[in-house]
Amino acid sequence: MENRLIKDDNDRVDGVFKVTGQAKYFAEYELPGLTYGVLVTSTITKGKITALDTKAAEKAPGVIAVVSHLNKPAAAQYEQEGGSAMKIFYTDKIFYNGQPIAIVVANTFERATYAASLVRATYAKDAFNTDFEKAVKDPQSKKLQGQPDYTRGIENAYKTAEVSIEKQYILPIETHNPMELHGIIADWRPNDKVVVYAKTQGVKATQGTIANVFKIPIENIQVNSEFVGGGFGMGLRTWPLEIATIMASKKIGKPVKLVITRMQMFTMVGNRPAAVQTIGLGANKDGKLTGITHKAFGETSVYENFTEGVVNMAKFMYQCDNVNTSYTVVPVDLGVPIWMRGPGEATGAFALESAIDELAHALNMDPLDFRILNDPEIDQQRNKPFSDKNIKEAYKIGASKIGWSDRKNEPGTNVNGSWKTGYGVSIGVFNANRGKASVKGTLKNDGTLVLQSATSDIGPGTGTGMTLIAHRVTGIPVNKISFELGDSSLPTAPSQGGSATLSTVGSAVNDVCVALKSAIAELAANSNMNATSNFVEVLKKNNLPSVEITKDSQAGKEREKYSMYSFSIHFVKVKVNSLTGVVKVDKIVSVGDSGAIVSPKTARSQMVGGAVGGIGMALTEESVIDHRYGRYINNNFADYHVPVNADVPEIEVHFINKPDPYINPMGAKGMGEIALIGFSASVANAVFNATGKRIRTLPITPDKILA
Repeated sequence: MENRLIKDDNDRVDGVFKVTGQAKYFAEYELPGLTYGVLVTSTITKGKITALDTKAAEKAPGVIAVVSHLNKPAAAQYEQEGGSAMKIFYTDKIFYNGQPIAIVVANTFERATYAASLVRATYAKDAFNTDFEKAVKDPQSKKLQGQPDYTRGIENAYKTAEVSIEKQYILPIETHNPMELHGIIADWRPNDKVVVYAKTQGVKATQGTIANVFKIPIENIQVNSEFVGGGFGMGLRTWPLEIATIMASKKIGKPVKLVITRMQMFTMVGNRPAAVQTIGLGANKDGKLTGITHKAFGETSVYENFTEGVVNMAKFMYQCDNVNTSYTVVPVDLGVPIWMRGPGEATGAFALESAIDELAHALNMDPLDFRILNDPEIDQQRNKPFSDKNIKEAYKIGASKIGWSDRKNEPGTNVNGSWKTGYGVSIGVFNANRGKASVKGTLKNDGTLVLQSATSDIGPGTGTGMTLIAHRVTGIPVNKISFELGDSSLPTAPSQGGSATLSTVGSAVNDVCVALKSAIAELAANSNMNATSNFVEVLKKNNLPSVEITKDSQAGKEREKYSMYSFSIHFVKVKVNSLTGVVKVDKIVSVGDSGAIVSPKTARSQMVGGAVGGIGMALTEESVIDHRYGRYINNNFADYHVPVNADVPEIEVHFINKPDPYINPMGAKGMGEIALIGFSASVANAVFNATGKRIRTLPITPDKILA
C-alpha cells in the first residue's frame, strides 16, 4: 500500500484511501463473467428436508444453477470442512432456523434473489429448543464441559467469609453487525486454481481451509483481503456460506459473488454467545478477598462445541488464595457462536467486575479502594511475576480524570432534579500474545522500503503500526515506507485476532529492518564507504537496485518466566432519569496499560471503539428470539440497537506507555480486546451508584431501571 499525504508520523497510512473511497473491499471487485449467488435458507429450526423443488428457480430468467445437497459437486472431500463442523449441502438435516439449504446463481443479483424465492422445501420437523436459559435450568438438557474446573486453595471459601455475596449475572446473545456484510467472491479456474476475495481476518487460514475442503494444493489458492470492514471475530473462520460459494463457482466454471443479507448476519457468521454466570465472593471485614467462585454456563450449538475464556479473569485478577471456577457449555438449536471482541473475557468481566462492586458495597468500601487493596503482586494462577503491570498508576490517572472525588459512596444521593448521577469503575485484562510471523523487506535504491506479510487489517491500523516500527528502526521517512498485507502469497502470518498482530508481525518487521540495516552496513564497509552513508548511496555504489531479506520471528522462552497481560481501567460517569429510566453515559475515561504505544492515533481509536462497543453491550444490544419458532425477531438495524452518535459522550483515553521489557523488541502489547473487556460492568456499577438499583441482566434498559 502506497503511503499518501502523510502529514506526520502519527497519521494512518490508509486514511486517505478509506475516506476517498480508493480502498477496495471484497464485494467491490469486478471479475470477468461475474455471477451472483443468493442463499436459500431453512424455514424450520430442526428436522430434515424431505423434498426440495428447484425447477421453477432453474427456469427463471438469468439463472445459471441451483446448488444443494441434491447436486453438489460429488466428492468425498466435503466431509471435512476445516473452518466449520457444518458440512454445507452434505446432508438433508436441519440444525437451526436460517441454515443455508441451497445457493441460486444468476447473471444479476436481482434475478438470483427472485429465483431464490421460488425454491420450495418440504420438511419433517423435530422438536427443538432455542431458549438457552431454559436449557441451563433443565436437568435433562445436555451439558458439556467448556474447560477443566480450576481450584486454588479451598473450594467455595466465600461461603465462610466474614462478608460475602453470591449473585447471578445474565448476558443475552449479541450479534456481529458491522456496516460491511459478510460474503465472498469465488473464482474456480481451470486446473483447479482458485482465487477468492474474502472478508477474512486471516488469508492464510482461509487458504488452508479451502485446500482442506476441496483437497487441492494450497499453492493453487489465492486469497485476497486487503481491506476488511470490521471483523470483530466473525472473520476468524471460513463459514459454510463461503464454501457454498466456492462450490457453486466450481460447478459453473465462473466467478460467483455472494453478499449475505443483514438478516442472515444473525444466523450465518456467529455471535457472542449467551451466558448465565454465578459469582460468589468473600472477604474479611478489612476488605481482603478470601474466596472467589465463578461458575459459568455458555451457549453453543448442537452440531459444534464452541468454548471461550469466560472464567479466565477470575483465576488471577485479584489477590486471593482460594479460587475455584467452572465453565459449562449448553447446546441449543441455533447457529454456532464465535469469538466477538473481548472473547469470553468480556462476558466474564461483566459478572466478576459487577460482583466486585457488590462486595465493596456490602463492606461499605469505595469500590476503587477495594480493587486497589486486592491488586495482585504476582499471577497466582501461574505462580509467576507479571512481565509488566501498572494497574495502580492507571487507577490513579483515571480517577483524577473522571472526577472520582465527586462520587458519593451512598447510592442514589447525587441528584439534580430528575437526573441522578453515578460513577463506576471496572478493569479489563487479556493475554498479551506473541506468535510466529514472517516479513519480507526490500530496500530500493529509489529511497523506499517495501514490507510484505500475509497478515490482515480488520480496522485497527496494522499498516500504520508496522510502518512506524520500520521508521523508528531504520530512520526512513514514513512516506517512503509501504506495508503490503491481505494477500496469501506473501510471507506467512497468523490471523488477526486476540490482540496479537502488533506484537507478532511487528516483531518480524523489527527483525527484518535490523537485518537490512546490518546488510547495508556490511555493503558500505566492503565498499570502503563512510559509515554515515545512507542506504541509497550504498546501493548505487554497489550497482544494486535493491536488497531483500525475509525474517521469521517468534517469542523465546520469556513466557516461561513471566505472566504477560494487557490491562485496561474503565471509568464511567452516567446520568439516570428517575422518571423515564433512561441511562445516559455522560463521560468515559479509559486507561490502557499495554506496554509501549507504537501508534498513538490508532491506539486511541482502538480504545474509543471498544468504549462505543461497550456502550452497546451495556445499554442496547440484545438478539431476541421467538422460541416458538426458533427465529430471530429483531434481525435488522431498526430493532437491534447499536450505539449511535447521540449515545456516545466525551471519551478520554490515556496510556501508561511503559515498554514491557520482555514481550518483544518494541515492548508493546495488544489492546484491541482490553478496550471492551470490563466496560459493561463499569456502566452497571455507575447505574447502581446513581440509583441504588443493581441490574444483573444486560442490556440495562429503562424497564429494568423502573421495575
